[in-house]
Amino acid sequence: MSDPALGLTMLVLIVVVIMMGFPTAFTLMGLGMFFGYIAFYDPTQAFTENKVFDLMVQRTYGAMTNDVLISIPLFVLIGYVMERGALVDKMFYSIQLAFRRVPASLAVATLIVCTFWGIASGLVGAVVVLMGVIAFNPMLRAGYDVKLASGVITAGGTLGILIPPSVMIIVYAAVAGQSVVKLYAAAMFPGFFLAFLYLVYIVGWAMINPKIAPPLSEELTRVPVPAWMRKFQSAYSSNMLVGLVSALFSPSRATVIEAEKARISYWMLLKDFCAALVPFVLVAGTLWLTWWYVVIHQQAAAEAAVSGVQQLGTPGLGGAPAAPAEHGPPEGFYFWFGLCAVAGVLMLVRYYWRMDADRFVVLKLLTSSVMPLGILTVVVLAVILFGITTATESAGVGAAGAFLLAFQARTLDWKRTKEAVFLTAKTTAMVCWLFVGSALFSGVFAILGGQALVEQWVLSLNMTPVQFMILSQAIIFLLGWPLEWTEIIVIFVPIFLPLLKHFNIDPVLWGVLVFVNLQAAFLSPPVAMSAFYLKGVSPPHVTLNQIFSGMMPYMVVIIVCMVIMYLWPGMTLWLPNYLYGG
Repeated sequence: MSDPALGLTMLVLIVVVIMMGFPTAFTLMGLGMFFGYIAFYDPTQAFTENKVFDLMVQRTYGAMTNDVLISIPLFVLIGYVMERGALVDKMFYSIQLAFRRVPASLAVATLIVCTFWGIASGLVGAVVVLMGVIAFNPMLRAGYDVKLASGVITAGGTLGILIPPSVMIIVYAAVAGQSVVKLYAAAMFPGFFLAFLYLVYIVGWAMINPKIAPPLSEELTRVPVPAWMRKFQSAYSSNMLVGLVSALFSPSRATVIEAEKARISYWMLLKDFCAALVPFVLVAGTLWLTWWYVVIHQQAAAEAAVSGVQQLGTPGLGGAPAAPAEHGPPEGFYFWFGLCAVAGVLMLVRYYWRMDADRFVVLKLLTSSVMPLGILTVVVLAVILFGITTATESAGVGAAGAFLLAFQARTLDWKRTKEAVFLTAKTTAMVCWLFVGSALFSGVFAILGGQALVEQWVLSLNMTPVQFMILSQAIIFLLGWPLEWTEIIVIFVPIFLPLLKHFNIDPVLWGVLVFVNLQAAFLSPPVAMSAFYLKGVSPPHVTLNQIFSGMMPYMVVIIVCMVIMYLWPGMTLWLPNYLYGG
């Protein structure tokens, strides 16, 4: 058998052996050692002098000294700490009340919590199990169709590996030699766009066929307004913002009202007034940060770039090519910024005009349950994207913040902390050994000529870039049925990477398409892990086939998202190119 044939045999065997249930990392190492020994075999040398042992040491050292992998244990630790210490049930309850008038409100709330919680944790199994425990039974009791209820949990739970910060993106960056920060920026908009498409599908299905998501009972949509708040409205105004402002200047009528076995204090009024200002602070803060970064900060960067040109005679600071962000505000920025500012003002006026007790209570619930985790997530992502810290440093900040949130919630004890650390070490060890195995396997595969044979075959087809893009993504989509994303990225993605340059395809765009594509790996039987995670916590009468049926439409949504991403590459490439150049 020729060497290239041995390489293809390796490729076939790895798929078969993994499907038989053998551990991926050690299977890769075992096959790499076996076929590598054959590739380096020299009858004149002793058994111990075979070069495959040197290759094993070199590949192991190379994988362990990869700086990109350092951030993995910290991001994984964030996920496990949040899983064991945060208040998902309170978040789900507050979001469900906020969307109580939307069709399929329980399903919509489930998708939003899955998306938000997936971003914070990045653990698909943990998100699916948690939401299966919290949201699955309430949806079934409300009369929701089993397919709708199971589909939204399984599909929403997978978004955590797509939207940054994501371990999958770090693994791809290490395999492809790409910047983690640039990939994070590229995956941001497609991740939220896919979640938006899920939302459109759920609401649209519920509007077309209301039987799958009956309106909730009054008990489930009633906002728990405390009795003192009704008295407060009678004393001041039905509009809570107007009433709180009046009470701050004239607190005498408020201080005689009893609230929770104690009279209302001025400090309590001040805290409620600050809570009422949260929407204004969010809108104003977002607009100000955008203006600061695009206009003020980048103006300074543009002046520094000009200084670099004058001093070194080359564009950019210190002679480096300048990113578009360093040239000042992009064309049309002021128009769109003004339009967004006007829209934000109109939304705030409408919201505060209608702020009654129900809306104020929902706002307080959202502020206490969503805002702390939201601030932590935004800070972790912002410091990475704006170049303030590296991904590893940001992960350390996020891990510290996760511990603070969990301790503040008083739900993380010593036992749960040990569990989180142990699971982090276990997951990190799995990823590291996976990299060692994949590095050895890919090295032997290339030595045997398997990589060259695949490249020759693809190039002989005389495909256009579009045809190659479709072929590569179709192969990855089909591989997602029997394999998980880890095996696909470390084994099969490196086969396609050398071909991207020939077809003039951006590895960042191709990589983000792979990330979206691999969402289907968790939703496609027979190895649809999301279905098995949900089945483990679902009622006995819910069958695995029903869960599979509920997941299938979301695979179509994933394909639609990929088509839109390819037709509109700016959705993927605009942000990284603007921030870092390209």
